[in-house]
Parts: sequence; structure tokens; C-alpha cells
Amino acid sequence: MVNQKVEMTNQEIHMIDRAKGYVTGVIDVVSFDLEEIVLETVAGILKIKGNKLHVKTVNLDKRVVEFEGNIDEMCYSDSKEMKRKSVVGRLFG
Repeated sequence: MVNQKVEMTNQEIHMIDRAKGYVTGVIDVVSFDLEEIVLETVAGILKIKGNKLHVKTVNLDKRVVEFEGNIDEMCYSDSKEMKRKSVVGRLFG
């Protein structure tokens, strides 16, 4: 069986105690550090802010990202200017 990307038009966010969670509908991981994770999703650019943030799992074939840390804020933007080169693109581009 050929590995195919999952086409998804919906998005879900699941959080447990503001300490860990996951997001579906992720197209790309734009950037991440200990204070902010930026994801391109089917619903727009999603910024997760806090401290001691860690991207636990990235599966872009299934369009899922798991994260953990002290989560203070989550917000969306449709702004193209927020989207920077992806993490992989910066490493190998």
C-alpha cells in the first residue's frame, strides 16, 4: 500500500490541563521554541504560546502535532506574513 497524505478540511484541538494536547489538520510546522509553536493548519495559522513548550510528535502524513508544556494562549491568524519558512525548509534550504 502506498503511503498517502490524509486530506482534511476540519480541525480539532485537544488539551489536557493546559499542559499537553494535540492539533489535527496541521499542514506544516512553521516554527517552534520554548515559548511559541506556530503551525499552519487547514483553519489558518495557529500560534500556541506559553513556556517550556515542546513539540512531542509531528506526523504530517496524518496531519497531527502533539505538544506539551505550560500553555498560556492559543490564537489564529489568516495573515500570510506570519507564515515563515518551515523548520525543515530552514534546516535544509
